[in-house]
Amino acid sequence: MAETELELPQLYLVTPPDFELSRFPDQLARVLDAHATACLRLTLATADEDRITRAADACREVAHARDVPIVIADHVLMVERLGLDGVHLGDGARRMRKTREDLGTDAIVGAFCGASRHDGMSAGEMGADYVSFGPAGATPLGDGSRADRDLFGWWSEMIEVPVVAEGALDEDTIRALTPVTDFFAIGEEIWRTDDPSATLGRLVDAMRG
Repeated sequence: MAETELELPQLYLVTPPDFELSRFPDQLARVLDAHATACLRLTLATADEDRITRAADACREVAHARDVPIVIADHVLMVERLGLDGVHLGDGARRMRKTREDLGTDAIVGAFCGASRHDGMSAGEMGADYVSFGPAGATPLGDGSRADRDLFGWWSEMIEVPVVAEGALDEDTIRALTPVTDFFAIGEEIWRTDDPSATLGRLVDAMRG
């Protein structure tokens, strides 16, 4: 949905791929207390079910205490088991239809679609609550493809499914995409800094020009 001049994109926080349970929940709480956040995504690199469960329990407690919904990356079967609000699918529209059927209409189901307009439209048609494109910024990682401003501009004008910009976000990229995206998904951009809340504040300021 296209943004008006009065509407700024909302924040969608993404956890780091690995973190210390003894420290990260407090750090997360400080960031959520300082910045209005629409959603939190738990994205862990590990396949250890126990670690994922403990991390999800800790992050869910912090998020739900602040009325922030929490989704998990890819692990559809863990959504209901862990009391989470939905799932973020990293493989575009491939599992969207079945995931929506499995989780029902109340769950949040989003899809990362790289820079593919086609995948985004397919995910939206199958019931995605949002579609994310990225990387939106320049990065040496991956295959060099990038979700450019034209993609977000076209989507915001033509498609009603909310769109998320993510990946290698910096202040310049955020300024450029603010008029044409509904959410910025921000994770490593802040967690790798000494003061995540202050770093996020600078990125939020960039939305205001």
